[in-house]
Amino acid sequence: MNILSIFEEHNAVMLEAARLSPLLEEAIGILQACLASGRKILVCGNGGSAASAQHFAAELVCRFRADRRALAAVALTSDTMALTAIGNDYGYDRVFARQVEAIAAPGDVLVALSTSGNSQNVLAAMETARSVGCKGIALTGMNGGALAPLADLSLKAPSPVVARIQEVHDVWIHVLAQALEEHVDG
Repeated sequence: MNILSIFEEHNAVMLEAARLSPLLEEAIGILQACLASGRKILVCGNGGSAASAQHFAAELVCRFRADRRALAAVALTSDTMALTAIGNDYGYDRVFARQVEAIAAPGDVLVALSTSGNSQNVLAAMETARSVGCKGIALTGMNGGALAPLADLSLKAPSPVVARIQEVHDVWIHVLAQALEEHVDG
């Protein structure tokens, strides 16, 4: 293992990801409109993407850099009772979709993270969100998988390497959190 090569690969991927700034601006607009209309942001993902989903929701509900009012965000990965009950009764493919069905409303936005873009439970969540009138933003890996075409907007990290994809996603959620925080009213 060459440690320096990991950092070089990271830097190259980050530079390429920075070129997707127009898509990030579009995502910011979608999320700002959602919050300005009194709606909420739902977030989901598996594994490392679950951690990123929870991280994003926490940055919005608590704060990112500045004290301001709380922003409405829910990580669908956090309620272990709901996750295990739904997984047991309906199957793991429904753990996020069932929660979306329960709490989503028209005007909400689902931010779905999947490095492959092919996680069945994330796909089901996006399909359910769209069926109840939510917009969808997908954060995926290089080709977007099956998730990208289901979303209103897809941000595809420019790498096939899961670790690099997750690193890009974490920077993107910080960009989104900072932009939403800077434009919060009150």
